[in-house]
Amino acid sequence: MRSYRYIHLDVFTDHLFGGNQLAVFLDGRGLTPDAMQAIAKEMNFAESTFVLPAEQRGTDVRMRIFTPAAELPMAGHPTIGSTFALARAGVINSEREGFVFGLGIGPVPVSLTWKKKELSFAWMTQPNPAFGDPIANPGGAAAAIGLSPAAVTATGLPVQVVSCGVPFLFVPLATRQAVDEATAAAGALAALLRSSTRDAHGVFLFSTERAADRATVYSRMFAPGLGIVEDPATGVASGPLGCYLVRHAVVAPQHAGAMLSLQGVRMGRPSHIHISIALTGSAITSVRIGGESVLAGEGTLYV
Repeated sequence: MRSYRYIHLDVFTDHLFGGNQLAVFLDGRGLTPDAMQAIAKEMNFAESTFVLPAEQRGTDVRMRIFTPAAELPMAGHPTIGSTFALARAGVINSEREGFVFGLGIGPVPVSLTWKKKELSFAWMTQPNPAFGDPIANPGGAAAAIGLSPAAVTATGLPVQVVSCGVPFLFVPLATRQAVDEATAAAGALAALLRSSTRDAHGVFLFSTERAADRATVYSRMFAPGLGIVEDPATGVASGPLGCYLVRHAVVAPQHAGAMLSLQGVRMGRPSHIHISIALTGSAITSVRIGGESVLAGEGTLYV
C-alpha cells in the first residue's frame, strides 16, 4: 500500500465549518484516474484535487479535479482551496504574487495576497464568457425547481446558459425566499438542462434581493448529475454569474469589479464568493473570482 497525504480545507469562508469542503492530495503521482475517482467518492466532498508535476510550459503544477461522480476540466473552489493548501505545504511561498495551475482547460492563473507571510486571499482568473440563447419557456424552469412561474418571470431576466470554461444554466428568482424554497428533483433538473440545448453542468439559482449582509446575489447550485445534489460554493459558476449580471445590466459597469455572491446559506454552510469583471466599453475582458480558505484538518489515505 502507498500513502497519500491530503489537506482538508473549508473554502470561501473565514471560519471553520462554513464554505465548501475540499480535500487536496498534495502529490498524486502513482494514482490512476480511476483511483482518483474512487478516492473522490470515498472523501465524498463536492470535489477533491490531485496535484501532479507540471505538464505544460508556463504552469507550476498539473491539477486534476474530481467530484464523487466525474472529473471536471476546471472548478473554482478547488482552485482557490488548493492554492491555500499548497501555500500551507510550502510549495507556494510568500515571495510569490502569482501561481499557474494546469487544468483540463489549460493554464489557469491565480493571484495571491499575503498577510505576515500567510496567504490571506486568492483570485482565480477564468476564461471570458460564452452566452447561450435564453430558453424559450422561463416559467418551465420555475416548475422544474418546484416554484410558480412568477418566481422567475417577475424578474424580467432570461434563463440562460453562460460558461467561463464550464457551462451552467442560470435561473433568476424574484426573492431570496424563492431561492430557499426551490427543490432539487434529479429528473426535473435533468429535463431542464436538456431544454437549454447546451451541455450545462448544473442549475444555478440566484436572487438580487438585497439584505443586511450586502451580498450582490443570494444563490444556490444543484448538480445531481455530478454527484452533487447541492453545492455550498461554486466558484466556476460565479464567474459566469458575474458576466450574466453585467450583460443584463443588473450590475452597473462601475460596480462590476466588486460583486459578492452569498451561497450555501440554505445548507448551513454560508460561502462568500467575490467576483470581479473588467470591461472595455461593453466587452467583458477579464473574469476573476476570489476568496479565503481555512484549514480544517490533515490526513493520510492508504491505497
